[in-house]
Amino acid sequence: MSSIDSSPVAFNETHSPAIRIWHWTFFIVLTASLTTVFFGSTLFKTRDNIGFVQTQLQDKGVTLSKDQARAVAHGFSDKLWDLHTWIGYVLCGLLLSRFIIEIAQPGEEKLRHRMRNALGYRPDDAGGKADRKHYILVKSTYLAFYTLFTVMALTGLGLAFEDTPPFKQWHRTLGQIHSFVQYFIYAFILLHLVGVVRADLGKRRGIVSGMIHGKKRY
Repeated sequence: MSSIDSSPVAFNETHSPAIRIWHWTFFIVLTASLTTVFFGSTLFKTRDNIGFVQTQLQDKGVTLSKDQARAVAHGFSDKLWDLHTWIGYVLCGLLLSRFIIEIAQPGEEKLRHRMRNALGYRPDDAGGKADRKHYILVKSTYLAFYTLFTVMALTGLGLAFEDTPPFKQWHRTLGQIHSFVQYFIYAFILLHLVGVVRADLGKRRGIVSGMIHGKKRY
């Protein structure tokens, strides 16, 4: 059922195929994006590979200055970050599609409708109150995530078009915001994964399978 029931276990929802497909597509693409960030910040970090490039070429009888080696190392780093940019375009498209899906959803399946029902629900028993509190917390966290990810998407687009006014003059600021917000995204992902595992192993079983076949219990 998609509305709030009067029983203590009140928050049962169905998820449309569009939401489920979007969820797993977003998960895969976001994982790819985070993978590029990880490798770009570690194995392919330009500064850390200058000496490696010099050593490898010296073994082949080629001597490079530090600046020349930096250019080579930076070239590989650029390729990885270019991939990150293209993945970012896909994520921006997915974010836009999520808003479109929300608008196209039947009224009772819209997040706004469900939040309004939850806020208006006044259970008398402790179990119902706990379910209501948990439900509102989960949905509020999702809203915060979508807000933060919108900021990430917009600043990412600004960085991708850094040579285009007015993004050029705001490049440093956009980069700082983009880098700062990413840590909140990481925190959400970690909390989300831990929360889903705990809930699926506890009394709210079926959360993971619910995002596959459509049923979900909070």
